[in-house]
Amino acid sequence: MNPTERPQALAAGLDTDRILRAAGDVAYEWRLDTDALVCSAHAAQCFGLFSPDAIATGRAWAQLVEPASGQTRFEAVTRSGQRDDGEGVAYHIEYAMRPAPDAEAIWLEDIGRWFAGSDGLPARACGIVRVVTERHDYQGQLERLAYSDVLTGELNRTSLVEALGAALDESIRHRSSCGFLLVAIDNLGHLNEAYGYEAADEVIAQVAKRLRSQMRGGDLLGLFSGNKFGVILKNCTPDDLSVAAERFISSVRGGTMPTSAGPLAVSVTIGGVTAPRHARTVAEILGRAQDALDVARSRRHGSFEPYQPSVEREAMRQQNIRATDEIITALNDRRIGLGYEPVVGAVSRQIAFYECLMRVQRADGGIAHAGEIIPVAERVGLVRMLDHRVLEMVVKELSKAPGLKASVNVSPASTTDPGWWNGLGAMLRAHPGTGERLTVEITETSAIRDIDEARGFVARVKDLGCRIAIDDFGAGYTSFRNLRKLGVDIVKIDGAFVQHISRSDDDRAFVHTLIDLAHRLGLQTVAEWVKDEAAANMLAGWGCDYLQGELFGLATAERPWLQDQAARAVS
Repeated sequence: MNPTERPQALAAGLDTDRILRAAGDVAYEWRLDTDALVCSAHAAQCFGLFSPDAIATGRAWAQLVEPASGQTRFEAVTRSGQRDDGEGVAYHIEYAMRPAPDAEAIWLEDIGRWFAGSDGLPARACGIVRVVTERHDYQGQLERLAYSDVLTGELNRTSLVEALGAALDESIRHRSSCGFLLVAIDNLGHLNEAYGYEAADEVIAQVAKRLRSQMRGGDLLGLFSGNKFGVILKNCTPDDLSVAAERFISSVRGGTMPTSAGPLAVSVTIGGVTAPRHARTVAEILGRAQDALDVARSRRHGSFEPYQPSVEREAMRQQNIRATDEIITALNDRRIGLGYEPVVGAVSRQIAFYECLMRVQRADGGIAHAGEIIPVAERVGLVRMLDHRVLEMVVKELSKAPGLKASVNVSPASTTDPGWWNGLGAMLRAHPGTGERLTVEITETSAIRDIDEARGFVARVKDLGCRIAIDDFGAGYTSFRNLRKLGVDIVKIDGAFVQHISRSDDDRAFVHTLIDLAHRLGLQTVAEWVKDEAAANMLAGWGCDYLQGELFGLATAERPWLQDQAARAVS
């Protein structure tokens, strides 16, 4: 057989209909002049039709197609706007067909080409149709997951915020009003701890259903965060906002919720704002709804608070925005520095270590001390970033100066942050020999906030070779039983009690007692804010181990140990 004849022979032997049937495809040819539609013999069976006559014409086929389910074959062929240059014009469309009025719709993928007649207009179309219902359903699920929350089936945060923006734009355009409610499930964290996450998830899902049952048509509900829902109320006045909020509160509170852990009583607290009356951007709506929610929570759980303008609160918000920008800019511009304050032996007066204090160079060249920056950073949630940067700098100094010993302060937020001590461990491993020369200082107030949590932090840091000091001791009146439980190494006595011991009997008695009790527990002591020789001699006589304050030098950006090294090298 001639090699060129072999493919033709093979093609002649193919059972095309059987192959199409096996693949689940249906071939067709549609003549536009007569509207005749010829399909593969198995088409009726494939589509669940009673008879092939049901799709014998293009019109008959079109009558089975679900309206608005997609571009039809007629539209794809007659409205393509393209020219047939002799090889036909391709089309690829999807649409839904309902084989019978009471049957489920099926989704079809239609791939074909149309060919023009002598007048250049479509005259014939041929192609392949296959059922893709399962694939289409899966794609639909993916699309729903993209904009909805898996647990509740309501909008996710991204979609909720987008819908809020659209509602605000519509209200501004039509000079109407919309409302936004931030609905928080009360004590969800306690439910997690007491009954487990499964029961808490069941509560979230049931709260969503109860909120949904009380909503008007056109209003939208979404999960804003773990325990908060957002409700968008269109055409909503301030009075409507209050009525809706009270309705939601009553619906959630009305009867216990059945869960796998048993029936649970649940309540919600709500803050809300109307826009554009009290907010003209999405960010303002979200921020002011949160402000209102915070006020409601501070007063009573299970209550509603509408946003009310406050000059003081708005000034604080603007201050926070400026502070956030200043701190972030200082971090990015590497304007975070250190001040080194000496801590000396009470008897020898030799430097024992340096306390490393954060300094921030302002954009105008001025210097901001830690006391100015840390409270603001804690308020705006940036203190952990500052702590991490300061820790990096201190470890770097220790690695460059093998004889240096230093201490560094850590904010309460960082003591509960796994990222902080993981970062500490990574830095100390990268710079061997620095851990045993580093003392980590935590405030007494942060330690007594949660003794067990603080004890865990202390243990983790000491495992890395560091020492732990309690700073500002005496201000929080920690019991010595808790002090023993914490396992710290050093107690730094609050300078507020030290600075007046030369002339205050009460302060003398208090500081002397603290030093004596600390020594009984095997702890070293540091007295802060020492200003004069009389106080220094008194503290040394009581057995205080170390002194710190104006008498021995305040924090400076200079590195005194480098000067000492230079002096020794010269001598």
